[in-house]
Amino acid sequence: MTEPGALALQEAPREAARVEAGGLARSCFPGAALPLVVSPAGRGDVPALAAAIRACAEEELIPRGAVLFRGFSVRSLSDFEGFVKLVTPDLLDYTFGSTPRSHLQSRIYTSTEYPAHQHIPLHNEQSYTLEWPLKIWFHCAQAAPEGGSTPLADSREVLRRIPARIRERFAAKQVMYVRNYGNGLDVPWQKVFGTSDRAEVERFCQQAGIACEWKSDGELRTRQVCQAIATHPRTGEEVWFNQAHLFHVSNLDPAAREALLAVFAEEDLPRNALYGDGSPIEPDALEEIRGAYRQASVEFAWREGDVLLVDNMLVAHGRAPFRGPRKVLVAMAEPFRAEAS
Repeated sequence: MTEPGALALQEAPREAARVEAGGLARSCFPGAALPLVVSPAGRGDVPALAAAIRACAEEELIPRGAVLFRGFSVRSLSDFEGFVKLVTPDLLDYTFGSTPRSHLQSRIYTSTEYPAHQHIPLHNEQSYTLEWPLKIWFHCAQAAPEGGSTPLADSREVLRRIPARIRERFAAKQVMYVRNYGNGLDVPWQKVFGTSDRAEVERFCQQAGIACEWKSDGELRTRQVCQAIATHPRTGEEVWFNQAHLFHVSNLDPAAREALLAVFAEEDLPRNALYGDGSPIEPDALEEIRGAYRQASVEFAWREGDVLLVDNMLVAHGRAPFRGPRKVLVAMAEPFRAEAS
C-alpha cells in the first residue's frame, strides 16, 4: 500500500550499526536519510538506558529529523509515557485539533481516527495554526497485518521540490484556513476547543488570532491566516509548513467533493483553504505540492513496540491505508508560537 512515488524502506536496516559505549546501536535504512534507527545493543531495558536514550535524542533529532527507537521494552501505554518523558517531560494537550482522536491518559492520544481505507496525506502537525508542537512522538502498540505505515518526508526537501513560482506565491499570500464545525461532518467545536462555553471559545480565538462567527444554526465558523513557509527556530532553515493541500476541497475524492458541493456553499464546507487574501488557490498548484510530498516520501513498516520521535517542523508525517487492527499512539511536546504577520 505504498503511495506512488514513495520510497518503501526495508523491514530492517542493512547498513552496519554503530554501537556506542552507552549500549545503543545506530543505523540507517538503505538509501534513506531518515529515520535514524536506534536499538539497544543488548536488553532493551529502558530505565537502564535512560541517559543514553536522552542523549541520543538530543544529539540526533535535529540533524536527522526523525529517530526510530526499536527493540526497547515499551509494551504498554504507561511504558510509552515513561519513554517519552525521558526526553520531553512536559507534554501538550491536543487543543484546536482538526481530526478525531481519543484521549487515553495524561496527554497521550490515539493517532487520527479516520477510516482504515483512507490515506492521510503528509503534513506537519498543527501547521494550520500559528502555534504547534516542535516534537511529536508515535508509538506502535499494535501493527496492522497489512499496510498502516506512517510515511515521512523531509520538509526542507519538499520545499526544494516545489516550483519557485508556487513557493513565492504562497510565501507572499500565505494561507487562510476556513473551518465549519459539527453538523455531523467534522469535529464538533465543543471537542475542538474543549469547552461548551461560547465566551471561552471567543477568548481563545481572540488570543490566537482566529476570526470566529456563530452561524444562524448555532454552529461555528473560523478563519485564520497562517504561514506557508516557516523558519526552524534552531537551525534557521526554511521549511514548507502548511496544510493547504490537505484542507483544500480538491483533497476530497471527486464523488465526495461533488456530494458536498451539491449541499453546501463553498464557504460552508467543513474545511477549505484559500490564499491569505481570500482568493482561491489554484488546484494545479496544489497538485504540484502533493507531487513534491510524494517524491520526498519514505515508508517503513511498523513493529510493535516501536517509538518514533519526529521534529515536527523538519519532517512531515502521514498514514497509509491498512487492513486489520492497528493502534498507534501519539504525544506532542515543546510548544512554539509563530509571529503573526
